[in-house]
Amino acid sequence: MNYASFIVWGIINMKNVTFCGHSKLSEKEKILLKKELNKKLEKLISNGACTFLLGGYGDFDRICAYVIRELKKQYSHIESVFVTPYINKEYNTELYDGSEYPPIENVPLRYAISKRNEYMVEKADVIIAYVNHSWGGAATTLEYAKRKHKNIQEL
Repeated sequence: MNYASFIVWGIINMKNVTFCGHSKLSEKEKILLKKELNKKLEKLISNGACTFLLGGYGDFDRICAYVIRELKKQYSHIESVFVTPYINKEYNTELYDGSEYPPIENVPLRYAISKRNEYMVEKADVIIAYVNHSWGGAATTLEYAKRKHKNIQEL
């Protein structure tokens, strides 16, 4: 199989998409990201993406969940899954079709979010990233995805 065939095969068989981005965004960033995300997600859906893994924490995750919820009106086959870092905590999951708890029950609580993020990266075929500085959880998750040689699409 040549390189071009491999790329086409990878796009067609893409199923899972996850996200990494900052928890605090300006109003201007939110508006621009909604438009960009909508275009990017429509393209991914047309190429086979059907499951979207979301962390549900902060502005970027919330925007992603809202955009996916809107796209479900047009693409009823897609699914949004909230991946929880804590099994004993209550969450508002109305934006999601389901939830999932990764196998991190033996991880100390202070590492639960970063381990959950690693789990989502491992499970994803594509990572959509909005990371504009080199510190914090989003930057750490993006670096992890790069080390794992994931298909990263930056906004």
